[in-house]
Amino acid sequence: MKQLLFLIIFLFIFINSLKSQVTLTANGPGDTYELINSVMAPGYNVVEVPDCNHVSFGRHVDEIFDATLNKNVFRFFIHTANDNDRCINFDRQRNEIKSYDKSPENLKGIEGEKVIYKWKMKIDANFQASPNFTHLHQLKSVGGSFDATPMYTLTARKGNPDQLELRQTSTNNQQTKKKIDLSLIKGIWVEFTEQIEYGINSYYSLEIRRVDNQNVVFEYENTAIDNWQSGAEFVRPKWGIYRSLINVQDLRDEEVLFADFSIQEVSTLSLDDLKVNNQIIKTYPNPARKTIQIKGDIKDHFNHIYIYNVLGKLIDKKQKNFKDTLDVSNLKTGSYFFIFKNDDKIISKNTVIIQ
Repeated sequence: MKQLLFLIIFLFIFINSLKSQVTLTANGPGDTYELINSVMAPGYNVVEVPDCNHVSFGRHVDEIFDATLNKNVFRFFIHTANDNDRCINFDRQRNEIKSYDKSPENLKGIEGEKVIYKWKMKIDANFQASPNFTHLHQLKSVGGSFDATPMYTLTARKGNPDQLELRQTSTNNQQTKKKIDLSLIKGIWVEFTEQIEYGINSYYSLEIRRVDNQNVVFEYENTAIDNWQSGAEFVRPKWGIYRSLINVQDLRDEEVLFADFSIQEVSTLSLDDLKVNNQIIKTYPNPARKTIQIKGDIKDHFNHIYIYNVLGKLIDKKQKNFKDTLDVSNLKTGSYFFIFKNDDKIISKNTVIIQ
């Protein structure tokens, strides 16, 4: 029992101390697209720009030195004339970077996972927003019935006064959760911290803080919100400027600055969950192939199974919808920790899978 207790304590400390973080930081003029792709999807292309219809301008994302931050930053261009949505849509304009299916796994949000997104942004003091939409950030599902509609959107909108809106949906009908006067972030650098636990009835928060004096200009938190769209494979973040051209007379050429992108995965299980009873559950065979047999008097008392790889990454979460056999045919060959959890009971089993 002491060995089991040591294993569980070590596993939970290890998982919670391990945070997978990816950063994207400007390093100076030249090769900007290549830099972005090397971080967001090595060997592929995550830069969605209007270059195809505006070749004479050149690249629509570059890097410049910013005196306020005293470092290099990314500059996103958008023009009322010539720019469109990748020569696909002509009633809107898109200049964004993203993660997507070719990105590393730790850049994709999956159900049961907690992620912290951070970045800095500066829009001009005379920035003009569309009355339709001017998206600056999105969390967008891939796969499922609702992947055409972003789950979260941060958008600027012309009004009286102009607004910055946080919009959300778990289906295809976005609702505004909070909005502020856009003038609160015009002409200054602000830092965004967005925290989300992907799943139903989960956690979400967004804080926007001025860089110069650290004053918070926007706060939103919800501890019981649906952060998953049915059938989604994963969720990807997007940053840039994506705006409607329906009311082009309200717009002007813009330069939006971004800096210090960060994507950080954090385990959703914590040491607060660690309450171990002297109870036994057995899994076999080990190594296993395709299925695992579960044996023990208390096996029916666990209704969630969390599956972690040896790096502490949550690979899968299963509901208790089996009797004695657990299907693991979706797992690749490797070593995994199976966490059996229900209320105050947690048991960990280490199993090798061979496919």
